Amino acid sequence: MIAYITRRLLGMIPTLFLVSILTFVIIQLPQGDYATALAAQAAGSGGTGDEAFVQAIRHQYGLDQPVYLRYVTWIVGCLHGDFGYSFEWKRPVGELIGSRLGFTILLSVLALAFSWIVAIPIGIYSATHQYSAGDVGLTTLGFLGLSVPDFMLGLVYLFVAAFFFNASASGLVSADLEQAPWTLAKVWDFISHLVPAVIILGVAGTAQLIRIMRGNLLETLGQQFVTTARAKGLTERTVVNRYAVRVAINPLISVMGMQLPNLISGSIILGVVLSLPTTGPLFLHALQNSDTYLAATFLLLLALMLMLGNLLADVLLAWADPRIRYD
Repeated sequence: MIAYITRRLLGMIPTLFLVSILTFVIIQLPQGDYATALAAQAAGSGGTGDEAFVQAIRHQYGLDQPVYLRYVTWIVGCLHGDFGYSFEWKRPVGELIGSRLGFTILLSVLALAFSWIVAIPIGIYSATHQYSAGDVGLTTLGFLGLSVPDFMLGLVYLFVAAFFFNASASGLVSADLEQAPWTLAKVWDFISHLVPAVIILGVAGTAQLIRIMRGNLLETLGQQFVTTARAKGLTERTVVNRYAVRVAINPLISVMGMQLPNLISGSIILGVVLSLPTTGPLFLHALQNSDTYLAATFLLLLALMLMLGNLLADVLLAWADPRIRYD
């Protein structure tokens, strides 16, 4: 297993290199750059946005250099932990992303845990009570969860909290506690803001996992080894939980590798709606303002997390199913 993990980690290096080239080139494709975006903002507010201003900004940030030279400077800096400089925020990219990455990972991991904790029992119930009223009701809720985007749920949550409970639902804490020291009251307020965001972000993933768990468990319950376990006189609960679920859960582990980067990238609009300090809104502003190094670093980070998530899923599959070996 150690040799397999080592090979996978080494294989990530050329993949990340190719991803870095593609992302950097794609970001350059739209017309204009940060200088032209800044000039348009200046002109819109009545300031100076002439060609001389644009050229001065380009020279200041090195945007007048060839694309390949800027890429080489950026990727060499990445190898040394320097991910470039954010034009808009006037701060190093690594420092900027690092200030928001911790909360983003916390939110994503909690949403992923919520999805698993809720989806597995519901999927088991739906499979063992096929076509019952509960199965039909839960299936309907699952389709609704897949159909409604997270930002729409966030808007509904803001409306309900504001108009029915007269409560603050955006941000990490209420406005009157932002500058207050951390007390039990502020911790509880933080939790009351965090839990709805976790649930809203995890709804779509929960609905997807319910459908996968139900379908795979139904297929597994019809296999020969389950029939043999029943013939030995084992209780239905033992047959389902000890034998069938252990096999049916494998596809969920595989999907988990795709979910973590999806949760982080999926929190972009939700982060804007709920005013959460995640990396999603940061990435959105970087794309809107042609903040090249910030956007490229974020995409490179998503690619890295996708590959690490797939590696983690493969390792967990080998741990959960003794039949899987990577030697």
